[in-house]
Amino acid sequence: MASMATGVSFSMTSGIGGGRDDVERVATAGRTTLKLNQKNSLSESTCSFSVMNKYRGSGAIRTVSKAVVDGDEMSKNLKVGLICGGPSAERGISLNSARSVLDHIQGDGISVSCYYIDPDLKAFAISSAQVYSNTPADFDFKLESLAQGFSSLSEFAEHLVSAVDIVFPVIHGRFGEDGGIQELLESHNIPFVGTGSRECIRAFDKYEASLELKELGFMTVPNYLVQGTGVDKSEIAQWFTDNRLDLEMGKVVVKPAKAGSSIGVKVAFGVNDSIKKAIELIVEGIDDRVVVEVFIEDAYEFTAIVLDVGSGSVCHPVVLMPTEVQLQFHGSGDLQENAIFDYRRKYLPTQQVTYHTPPRFPIHVIKSIREEASLIFKKLGLRDFARIDGWYLAPNSNLSSASEKLGGPESGDIIFTDINLISGMEQTSFLFQQASKVGFSHSNILRTVVHRACSRFPHLTWYNYGYSLLLQGSTTQEVSEDVQKVFVIFGGDTSERQVSVMSGTNVWINLQRFVDLNVTPCLLSPSLRNSSGASSNLDNREVWVLPYSVVLRHTAEEVLAACLEAVEPDRALFTSLLQKQVMEDLMDGLKNQSWFAGFDITDELPRNFSLKEWIKHAREAQATVFIAVHGGIGEDGTLQTLLEDEGVSYTGPGVLASRTCMDKVMTSQALSHLSEFGIHTISKDVRRTEDIMHETIPNVWDELISKFQCLTLCVKPAKDGCSTGVARLCSSEDLAVYVQALKDCLLRIPPNTLSKTHGTIEMPNPTPEFLIFEPFVETDEIIVSSKAKQQLSWKGRRRWVEMTVGVIGKCGSMHSLSPSLTVKESGDILSLEEKFQGGTGINLTPPPPTIMRFV
Repeated sequence: MASMATGVSFSMTSGIGGGRDDVERVATAGRTTLKLNQKNSLSESTCSFSVMNKYRGSGAIRTVSKAVVDGDEMSKNLKVGLICGGPSAERGISLNSARSVLDHIQGDGISVSCYYIDPDLKAFAISSAQVYSNTPADFDFKLESLAQGFSSLSEFAEHLVSAVDIVFPVIHGRFGEDGGIQELLESHNIPFVGTGSRECIRAFDKYEASLELKELGFMTVPNYLVQGTGVDKSEIAQWFTDNRLDLEMGKVVVKPAKAGSSIGVKVAFGVNDSIKKAIELIVEGIDDRVVVEVFIEDAYEFTAIVLDVGSGSVCHPVVLMPTEVQLQFHGSGDLQENAIFDYRRKYLPTQQVTYHTPPRFPIHVIKSIREEASLIFKKLGLRDFARIDGWYLAPNSNLSSASEKLGGPESGDIIFTDINLISGMEQTSFLFQQASKVGFSHSNILRTVVHRACSRFPHLTWYNYGYSLLLQGSTTQEVSEDVQKVFVIFGGDTSERQVSVMSGTNVWINLQRFVDLNVTPCLLSPSLRNSSGASSNLDNREVWVLPYSVVLRHTAEEVLAACLEAVEPDRALFTSLLQKQVMEDLMDGLKNQSWFAGFDITDELPRNFSLKEWIKHAREAQATVFIAVHGGIGEDGTLQTLLEDEGVSYTGPGVLASRTCMDKVMTSQALSHLSEFGIHTISKDVRRTEDIMHETIPNVWDELISKFQCLTLCVKPAKDGCSTGVARLCSSEDLAVYVQALKDCLLRIPPNTLSKTHGTIEMPNPTPEFLIFEPFVETDEIIVSSKAKQQLSWKGRRRWVEMTVGVIGKCGSMHSLSPSLTVKESGDILSLEEKFQGGTGINLTPPPPTIMRFV
């Protein structure tokens, strides 16, 4: 954002939230004053106080009061050690989880120290700034100089003994969920959140867990264990035959026995393909034990969070409101290969997956899921919280006949497949989605987990009597009249609307911590018309004002669907009945906990306005609008014009600057006169998409390379976001593939479709009116490795590197933040994953001096 007309300017990078200090610094930079005073807890020296809070349950309002014991214990915070990273491929997601936990438990009686385990199991004490990195690769190569390293894990554990009261491990996969970190902590008598080491070992291994569940009487998916590369083909062929699978094309799932629920998961067809893919996982080093299991047909996938609301040694598991995972297909790609909930679908917001909380199952099925998952939690000796995945089998499922062995379809229509000992804790994860549906804010659910863990350790019970669990900024808190109202708007209908949802959710979550802001999330509803977001149909645009639980979705379409579900009478009644049951189950255990102050999210309905009505509503509320809509009317000056016409202040650049910066050609023209100051733009050729579709592609290609005197081109939409539809073209054949993808309205071009290696290319939808062609600037390859001695490798042959920088401040008084050097991992163009998917993409901030002094 380069300038502004009214409002303040915020920096938004890669959809990833900055730290609390960054938010305050940026937010106070603008002309419209937003007083961002951090929400503070009561004084730490307070000896007694009372908290009253309303919660939803049985239609009643209950008051919870508590007295705080006197004593020196009340003058200190609970010291929590947050450990992230680890050796698995999910360490980037682990970093995102750690950031979320830090955001929501820091303060109000808790102080947090952050630690990181690198891929070689070396431990470091890191700063919160490193937790706010995009991915561990951002700082792996400089840990030795910037962080406190420990010579061994034993030395690390000895440090924890004196430095923290309790550890909150958020390492996903190996060493985090397989009992590794738990065994280390147990050996030094360090209290920690979560399940013990022996139980983790047993539950994390997918094959061993399935055997245990089967022994306990639960239905499991038929599976076969591959150990090592010496696979007995006749033996696995017999397994195929026993399970009525075709030896040539029988459909199975191949997955590591000891990895996260989506790492390395593949679909295979027949014996040979199964063996091939199992051996690939072993050779790649993902795991030395691989599970081959029957692919479940005609079934509905679900996941359920289990929360232990017991105390001390008493386990009282309650399953929250489960979520149905619905895969969506839009006619592109191979359905057979794509029909699994893989890593990309789980962590990149696309329309390939939709979540329904609660599931669209019969209520007796949901009851069974909750009862059985609770029983699994208790039988396996799990602690504090977990996530359990499974399937609801339809009557015609390929596994439904197996239910007869377990007492008929009534007991066999639910099947559990994966147990996640440390559930993902990103801002919109299943944990927070399901918790918000029954009255828990992010802070409330995480602090509930911490309090529960503390209750197991007698020397930490002082904390459970010392502080209110409730976040000061809960939605039930009354807002004083002098509080500044902020409407955060996100969504829209551009190809980057899902990233907009990520950005807007992140802004809403971060800003609501400040006691002098009343922040309301709002969805600019996706429109159904086939245009790029021009202002001609603004009268048809809708904005939904969202309650807390509806915001926590991954896509604009999903948020809209949740709004429509919430106001649909039958569905609303169904949800209400489940909410009531779950909350009563929770209160059955929590009512006896002195530290629990109640649920802190009210059950509100979303409200919809026309866009113009919503702007008038913002004016009447004297609200500042935070624009988090990427592309379209959010960045082309349209929304800015409407807000200015009504006198509503907003963040970001004004009308002219927005219009100029949105159009890449206008941007280039606006900067052309600055060449004498060393600011250059690249030559461009703008062509109407419709014209190209009707021209001879080789002729178009020859004209372009002749004009630019180069052999490779970069193509991008003229008026779209910075990551959609951007591709490197090396031949007329590449151009033909790209144009055909636009003709076919493909949502994405699969990896390595073009002649040069590349990742998935997300395509613009609807088709852009104009395309820009320009010479491709080939940047130097920068290799970041955490294991090699030379951890940052750069040869500097071409002298070009890619940079990005945020700019903040008042109009006429702007200043830059520290720039980031972007590192491409899957080709020559930054993919959507590398820019926006949690746990991927490398941004070196600040750029390493070893590179920048030569550039």
